This record gives sequence, structure tokens and C-alpha cells, in this order.
Amino acid sequence: MTSRSTARYTGMAMVLHWAIAILIAINLILVWFADKWPQDWVRPAIDTHKSIGITVLGLAIMRLLWRATHPAPPLPDDYPRWERKAAHAAHIALYVLIFAIPLSGWLHDSAWKDGPTHPMKLFWLAPWPRIPQIAHLPAVPKEHFHDLLFAVHKALAYVLYALFGLHVAAALKHQWIDREPELQRMLPGKHP
Repeated sequence: MTSRSTARYTGMAMVLHWAIAILIAINLILVWFADKWPQDWVRPAIDTHKSIGITVLGLAIMRLLWRATHPAPPLPDDYPRWERKAAHAAHIALYVLIFAIPLSGWLHDSAWKDGPTHPMKLFWLAPWPRIPQIAHLPAVPKEHFHDLLFAVHKALAYVLYALFGLHVAAALKHQWIDREPELQRMLPGKHP
């Protein structure tokens, strides 16, 4: 039977998990409040959103590589089979989304008609390329792709919000209702 005290993620997995979660939360706040800020804050907020998205993509790649060489600890044996399968499916879906959302945002930005006059830089420092196959399209299809990719990016984000809510609810249910040390699996530090 899996021991709850030893079935923990590695320190690097914890760092990557929480860094990605925090950056996604910051990006969510930036987007939700962008239209409420003074006009001269909007462009920097959007540029920050893009930089964070690319950073999340990089961290997601690191997390996937780490996970490939450091498997996740098994869930406790007394979890019902359906919960284990649901947790596994949710984790796969979360991985897909943390890749698909930044990629769809990058594609969307690459189709921005004003892109040539507003080069993208990661956190105003490092130049970041737009995807040339999209950026160099003629104006009409480019505008179509810009709108389409925004809709895809937004829809994927809503799926992420719903899945994130389920992920948090499941962890809290195990922690406080079932009285299982679920959060300790992904929290740094020593736990009994």
C-alpha cells in the first residue's frame, strides 16, 4: 500500500507546479482587469500577459521533461479506482491546456495586424519572434486567423478555469473532508 507520508512530488515538480499556477493566476488577473485600467496601462498589461504566457510554455516544457524522468508519486491505494482514473485524466487535460493556451496565444499574436510596428519582447528585454507562417499572411486571411485564434485561446482558457476549479475542489475534498494529507503531496517542507 502506498504510504501517504512518502508519496510526495519532488521539489522541482513542486516548484514548477506552483510557478505555473501562480503565473496563470497573474495572467488571468491581467486579462480580467485590462479594460478597467487607464488606457496607457492596457498595452503594457497585454505585453506582460504575452510574456507570462511564453514563460508558462517554457516552464510547461520543463515540467513535462521533468515528469518524463521523475514519475509522479502514486495515489494512495485506498482511493477509489474512479478517482484515480479521473485524477489521471484531469492531469493529462491540464498538461494539454498549459501547452495549448500559450501556443494559441502566440499564434493569435502572430496574426496581429499591428505586430510589425510593435515587436514582441519578453518582459521588455529579449526579442521574441512571431510565427512567420502566420505573421506574413496577406491582410484578409491574417485578420480572420487573428479573430479565430483569439476565440480558440479564450475558449481554451475557460476550459482551464473549469478544470482548475475541479482540481482544487478535489484536492480540498481529500484534504478536509476525507482527512487525507493530499496537499502535503505538493507542498514543500516537512510534513508528518
